[in-house]
Amino acid sequence: MEKKIPDFRVGDTIRVHFKYFEGDNEKHGVFEGVVLAIRGKNESKTFTVRKISYGIGVERIFPLYSPLITKIEIKKRAKVRRAKLYYLRERKSLKLKRERTVTKEEIKEPAEVNNKEEKKEN
Repeated sequence: MEKKIPDFRVGDTIRVHFKYFEGDNEKHGVFEGVVLAIRGKNESKTFTVRKISYGIGVERIFPLYSPLITKIEIKKRAKVRRAKLYYLRERKSLKLKRERTVTKEEIKEPAEVNNKEEKKEN
């Protein structure tokens, strides 16, 4: 069974739902932030997400195809001109140029929406 992963890019604000274990208990967490970098190929692909928590920058690297990631939601899209946004580490806020907010259709079926957009352009 293949995992449905939305088509997110560097600069997008996403929410990553993941499982973690505390002792014998399985818990669920959410990490929301800006995608700084995507690296690797195929199964070894990872992405870095950064957020500001109580005035302190927190980064986390997630393996894209990890079984511990339950869901990835795209909150906002951004237009950036870099492949890696490491310069955001020096800034106090993570504000970027926003393209638009994401509709509920795009979150549910990312592949179908992308095909519809391509057909409209032609």
